[in-house]
Amino acid sequence: MNAPTTAPSAERPLGGPQAAWIIAEREISTKLRSKAFLISTGVLLLLMLGAVVFGSIVSQVGGLGGATKVAVVAETADRIDAEAFDRVTVADRAAAEQAVLDGDVAAAVVPGGDTPVGLTVLAADSAPVDVIQALSASPAVELLEPMTQNPFLAYLIAIAFGIVFMMSALTFGTTIAQSVVEEKQTRIVEILLATVTARTLLAGKILGNSILALAQVVAIVVISSVGMLATGQDLLLGELGTSLIWFGILFAFGFVLLAALYAALASLVSRQEDVPSATSPVMWLVMIPYIAIIMFNSNPQALAIMSYIPFSAPVGMPMRLYLGAAQWWEPFLSLGILIVTIAVVIRIGARIYASSILRTGKRVKLGEALARAE
Repeated sequence: MNAPTTAPSAERPLGGPQAAWIIAEREISTKLRSKAFLISTGVLLLLMLGAVVFGSIVSQVGGLGGATKVAVVAETADRIDAEAFDRVTVADRAAAEQAVLDGDVAAAVVPGGDTPVGLTVLAADSAPVDVIQALSASPAVELLEPMTQNPFLAYLIAIAFGIVFMMSALTFGTTIAQSVVEEKQTRIVEILLATVTARTLLAGKILGNSILALAQVVAIVVISSVGMLATGQDLLLGELGTSLIWFGILFAFGFVLLAALYAALASLVSRQEDVPSATSPVMWLVMIPYIAIIMFNSNPQALAIMSYIPFSAPVGMPMRLYLGAAQWWEPFLSLGILIVTIAVVIRIGARIYASSILRTGKRVKLGEALARAE
């Protein structure tokens, strides 16, 4: 008769990378089975694709109506750029006037007039500014500090970086917080802690949700890149290349920082309705970079500061790289500061989580949780 199999002891919970990965897989599979998550991700990707198409339309809005039709006679034909305007050659001034009055052309250019250029522009009821500017003599202009980027385009890109960071961080951060509280309410956490340590459980949650958040950001980057290529914005994609890469890198590490804070603060409460108030400090750490990148996207000093603050680096540094305001070594320095901050925050967050995760009832005070962890 075979000896009975001895069940593994629950007195010494498992730790280590393997156990953390098991918890991470559980977090990932749970999320991927959620229809709400899949639908919201699909909607977000469609919105980003729509934003890319909108950006293409905005950048070409000047040419949506086609080139301006201008009537010319033989003497003035060479004075109107055929690439900038749709030239219509007519016999004489009378024919030019008739073409304008009939609405066949927006304006006509004929010889004569008491001006240095020796030309007269005929129009129906308002002066055609584009034609007048094309015929005007302008002085040479030299820009001592030329602006290399379109300000409006830079503003749109700043908003895009801010929205992606904010939406992904809030979505997955809130998911971690709700998961922590749900496990406390249902006492599932007691079963889990009989198998793995509290720190391993926390590490698995952070790892699983960080992978999902990064995957969503990568999907956004890919679909945006495809959209830019499809709409003829390959030059813009080339300009954004380095920025997009560093955005993905800094977001991956930045989310780990936020996830640790979300999980630690959520462990202080035992009811889902208390989650928003408990995690509100982290929410503001996510919202402030989004607001700041919109307000200060054209302020070099503000962007420089944002690119080194761990909570805003994922949006500040990529924006500076796009604008050409950052040296090659600055993203590495920003990443180093972020990694050091993560190490400190995870250490403190793990202490809070371990001392609070099994406590139910009223909200645990932060100071008390830290004291119990000593």
